[in-house]
Amino acid sequence: MDPFIFNTSRSIRFGVGLVAQLGEIVKAEVGDRIMVVTDPGMIATGLVDQALKALEAAGVAVELFSDVEADPPESIVLAAADQARESKVDGILGFGGGSSLDVAKLVALLARSGESLKDVYGVGNAKGPRLPLILVPTTAGTGSEVTPISIVTTGTNEKMGVVSPVILPDIALLDPALTYGLPPHITAATGIDAMVHAIEAYASASANNNPVSRMLATQALALMGPSVLQAVQNGSDKEARGNMLLGSMLAGQAFANSPVAAVHALAYPLGGHFHIPHGLSNALVLPHVLRFNIVTSHEPYAELAPFAFPELARLEGQERAAAFCDRLAELAVECGLQPNLRAMNVPEDMLPKLASDAMNQTRLLVNNPRPVEEADALAIYQAAF
Repeated sequence: MDPFIFNTSRSIRFGVGLVAQLGEIVKAEVGDRIMVVTDPGMIATGLVDQALKALEAAGVAVELFSDVEADPPESIVLAAADQARESKVDGILGFGGGSSLDVAKLVALLARSGESLKDVYGVGNAKGPRLPLILVPTTAGTGSEVTPISIVTTGTNEKMGVVSPVILPDIALLDPALTYGLPPHITAATGIDAMVHAIEAYASASANNNPVSRMLATQALALMGPSVLQAVQNGSDKEARGNMLLGSMLAGQAFANSPVAAVHALAYPLGGHFHIPHGLSNALVLPHVLRFNIVTSHEPYAELAPFAFPELARLEGQERAAAFCDRLAELAVECGLQPNLRAMNVPEDMLPKLASDAMNQTRLLVNNPRPVEEADALAIYQAAF
């Protein structure tokens, strides 16, 4: 067995209604003053109020930063870090979707370490130390609560990642009740996103692809495959919501250690240029990247298929892998997601630019089971068009 490293959050707490204990947890683990990092949409749902009341009841003073945007730009990260420093908080609590959690990670780092944002981009460049960090996801998709990764939009449409075990949180608190009111389209996009994490982690060409990540990926797909459509169609289905939140976390643990690849590399330019939500961007290119990959590397996808879709167990080898690609495409449509790039108003003459930009995602492309050249990326975008 090849050597590998597996890192994850120090403590993972899962349970319906757990948000009510947030104040006690913060008081015991962090201190008397915390910054809550979230976004205006979360404020509007009333869910943040639940967290604030729990914190207030425990005597924890709160500094609120609620200006996080989707695909957060550098300016948001820097503004939040400045506020955290000026407020002299004891720690950071990220509450919301992947963007809020990603910003919270970097705020915890920058507010304590004195490092500059531009110097921590890349793999292993963030050294710390950081402030104590608790992350509370309200979507079942990114798995950010257990990943050492934060994605920031730089410039107009480029994205950069900070990857370091330093930004793994101290506590990931998962309360399925926080996801019960998630709208169907967000449930669908984030759910497919989580499935992509599991699929790419399992098939990753990374030297750190390991037995623990592969096990977590299969368990994640076994939970999410039968549950995502149910959660979309019946948002109050508590079992489906719990399966999706736990599955998303397991997939996050998997890809945090066995990194994702070309699906994400081709999804990022769609978000950068057209502000297509990340989960939907992944869903749009997923089956087409996998069809490209199975030409030379069908085995991991054939192995995964029955975990997500048990009916595919009757097939074998290349046929099963191809059916897996088809079934993933069908699932996205069944969940109500747009079927192609045309439906997202992506102009056909932009496809070469997207392919060129995707080639900049070398951190991800190196993990793909089949090498991707610019011409290949263009052909995949054309297939997705």
